Amino acid sequence: MPIPQFPRKAAVSSVWLPICLIASFSPIVAHAQTTLELPVETTQPEGPAASQGTTLELGETAISASADASREGLVPEYEGGQVARGGRVGILGNKDYMETPFTSTSYTNQLIQDQQARSVADILQNDPSVRIARGFGNFQELYVMRGFPLYSDDIAYNGLYGLLPRQYVASEFIERVEVFRGANAFLNGAAPGGTGIGGAINILPKRAPNEPLTRLTVGAENNGFGTVAADVARRFGEDDRFGVRINAAKRGGETSVDDQDRNLDMFALGLDYQGDRLRLSADVGHQYHFIDTPQPSVTPVGGIPSAPKARDNYGQSWTYSKEKQTFGTFRAEYDLTDSLTTWAAAGMRKGEEKNVLANPSSTPSGVTSASRFDNYREETVTTGEVGMRFNLQTGPVSHEWVVSGSMYDTKDKNAWAGNFSNPIVGDLYGSNDAAQPENVLFNGSMSDPEITGRTHTQSLAIADTLGFFDDQLLVTLGARRQGLDVTEYNYISGDRTSQYKRYETTPVAGIVYQLNGQFSVYANYIEGLTKGDTAGATTTLPNGSTAPVLNSGESLAPYVAKQTEVGIKYDSGNLGGSLAVFQTEKPVGIVENQVFKDGGEQRNRGIELSVFGQPTQGVRLLGGVTLLDAELTKTQNGENDGNEPIGVPKTQANIGGEWDVPGLNGVTLTSRVIYTASQYANNANSLEIPSWTRLDLGARYGFKVDERDVTLRARVDNVTGRDYWASTGGYPGSNYLVLGAPRTFSVSASVDF
Repeated sequence: MPIPQFPRKAAVSSVWLPICLIASFSPIVAHAQTTLELPVETTQPEGPAASQGTTLELGETAISASADASREGLVPEYEGGQVARGGRVGILGNKDYMETPFTSTSYTNQLIQDQQARSVADILQNDPSVRIARGFGNFQELYVMRGFPLYSDDIAYNGLYGLLPRQYVASEFIERVEVFRGANAFLNGAAPGGTGIGGAINILPKRAPNEPLTRLTVGAENNGFGTVAADVARRFGEDDRFGVRINAAKRGGETSVDDQDRNLDMFALGLDYQGDRLRLSADVGHQYHFIDTPQPSVTPVGGIPSAPKARDNYGQSWTYSKEKQTFGTFRAEYDLTDSLTTWAAAGMRKGEEKNVLANPSSTPSGVTSASRFDNYREETVTTGEVGMRFNLQTGPVSHEWVVSGSMYDTKDKNAWAGNFSNPIVGDLYGSNDAAQPENVLFNGSMSDPEITGRTHTQSLAIADTLGFFDDQLLVTLGARRQGLDVTEYNYISGDRTSQYKRYETTPVAGIVYQLNGQFSVYANYIEGLTKGDTAGATTTLPNGSTAPVLNSGESLAPYVAKQTEVGIKYDSGNLGGSLAVFQTEKPVGIVENQVFKDGGEQRNRGIELSVFGQPTQGVRLLGGVTLLDAELTKTQNGENDGNEPIGVPKTQANIGGEWDVPGLNGVTLTSRVIYTASQYANNANSLEIPSWTRLDLGARYGFKVDERDVTLRARVDNVTGRDYWASTGGYPGSNYLVLGAPRTFSVSASVDF
């Protein structure tokens, strides 16, 4: 079987056919999402039937047509439209941010459009608790939350892990990005990729709004990179209960990095049904993403090299990264009574990735050394969840009980090849291209790889939110029993080499008290959960010599990270925000007397301030500050005790503003400043990358042409053209450097037909 070949310039003409068919049968109207009013005739039960709760009392029910198949529907937008009033809090469901003992921010599709965001990373540039890094040896987006990594594999799609493309998620799939800050093993279950200690990300899919939507967007960036996208939606049937939404996009061309080409094709179909008791939704998505001559990460050797020009490409011309991902998901929710709701969800993804890489190391003077490394991967993911939520009253105390069970299974096939005996010598600041070396080392079949890993998780969770004093005081108590089963296989023979099967219970306790209509105070104790590390073959002794690890291959019990947090939240109706103080302690493995064991620890403390809303008419604010005090409290032989971990800045600040220009109807000016303090690039704290500040500016103009809404947008990211290392590390124990994006001009035009 030959290696699957993906075309370097894929066409998607077939994607546009269903869009044109749907658009041709509908009137030309387009509006933002609103609320669907469904008048429902019900009868009020009398006598014993009333106490049994066998009849659902709905009356006139307002249901969001953009709901994720939930009774609550999509959480309303906050004033200004850039964020929502809340979002999904794991199995607790959709909650207003003032009513939860946690902090989160939900970024809306309006913000995504207005900022011309292309991926999840672009959207999270607005969040002061998140910094963007990159995967180890590849071009995967990686998000550092509260100083801990979150792989893009470990973000959720409508509450389910592992369904989205694993390296890059196009913004056209996204209705909202919900960012939950802090440990969350009880709320979401352990992330299958082994991250998520510092936070979680959930992506909400798009649904058909109440009014017909036919939107075409075209855009361009400097160096000729172009985008064309279509968004078509209709509701139909009795009371418009059925909805269909199709999104398709094609991007291609040279980016603002010299000689780096990107090509992306995506297609998404979203279906939903909004009944009196039954709500259904389903999604099918496909993404093809190809990067030709990508600008690679750089591993420092002996010191930190000065950042080269951000637009210069020191990658090899024969390197590339490409992936093809297809996924589908289904969710159903049914109201058995007015106080009892059940739900079930399931999803599946199949993916293929192929990379030819040569990521360099560099001395402080800029002399680089790189080796060819090829990787081929196939992946199949299945996941599902069932649950029940019910409300009851015991005297003056209200209860909202939640019971949920979930499972996740992934099967990885992998093979790699390389040439490490003849490294390519180059210059970080000059000409760097070399002939492509032949692979001489092979691990597995590159045309038909064997299964190399399987991860299976399962869990059962239960919680009760108790309400006192007419729900002015809310207390949440619960626990999740989680099983982690990880098996690894030999690349060549397919024989099992190791198996890790452990169980852990993670509790939660949270309290939120609404002082008045504007302030809430809260506190929580919650835990994070990841698979324990596996002992390596050798270790470095204090004298610098190498010795074997006596229990090589042995895996430790799951790591349980413990988080405590207190905070206060504010809501004036026009301006909102929160202030949080937290501490998270995460175990790590160490070697003592040549035995790999528990005993290491990283402790991250911090203060987070976030602000959002429209303090005065025509002015919108979004941003905040995160102060981090991260420390390696227990390290091997105590040699790095008290030092800071790799890639965790002490200060992160974001502030964005929008101003509707008086006297110029429809004209808005935008700005955003991002500041990141210096970061250590090794645990000894002898290597450090400097702090950096980035300024982004933009403008948009909305108007009508023949009663059609038209929006023109323009944006400049990194206005000053600063060259800087944006991050170091991301993968535990590694310290590779990622160069910040160069000055990038973006323009787009959207027309609602």
